[in-house]
Amino acid sequence: MIKNTPYDLERDFAPISMTVIVPNLLYSHPSLPAKNVKELIAFARTRPGRLSYASAGVGSTSHLAMELFLSMTGLKMLHVPYKGASQAAIDVMAGHLPMTFGNIMNALPHTKTGRIRALGVTSAKRVSAAADIPTIAEAGLPGYEAVQWYGLLAPAGTARDIVLKLHAGVVKALQDAAVKKRFIDDGAEPAASASPEDFSALIRAEIAKWAKVVKAAGIQPE
Repeated sequence: MIKNTPYDLERDFAPISMTVIVPNLLYSHPSLPAKNVKELIAFARTRPGRLSYASAGVGSTSHLAMELFLSMTGLKMLHVPYKGASQAAIDVMAGHLPMTFGNIMNALPHTKTGRIRALGVTSAKRVSAAADIPTIAEAGLPGYEAVQWYGLLAPAGTARDIVLKLHAGVVKALQDAAVKKRFIDDGAEPAASASPEDFSALIRAEIAKWAKVVKAAGIQPE
């Protein structure tokens, strides 16, 4: 998404470990007839290009999450970008737009009051803080996953023993009950990598995955 970065993510860093993933929630205004992901796909298929969705802006996580959804289903929808997630969420809750992807912890209280309808979380597994909400993959689109993830990296060339020591420290920290609870309460799922090599492989896979989505959507790097 960035045209001129001063670094190469794969060349200039030594991956240590992923730390947490932060799933989003696909939700809609209750006026949308579709009550789950399968119904949404069927409903949208009969209305190509007529349904719209809000996002936090071009290239935002909410935009890319929907572009992945569209590429996997072959659907067409109208993208309405906002200058931030808050206004996008407000307009979906008000019924001005039918759906969006948003922060799960911000959206949960409104699903309980009925202002919005939860359709699915974007992670591969259900979220601890909202275990009753299915993943998009299990709700009708197998293989779907679109999460924000965070991790620890060192400068390229960092000694192997230091990388392994830091990795072990991350794993230990994320096993601490208080640390896990703090992350889960904020909507993040602790997810230490099995090894630095696993984290490196994930980075390569994510670069390839999202480059394909960006290209298919015709999004121009800025």
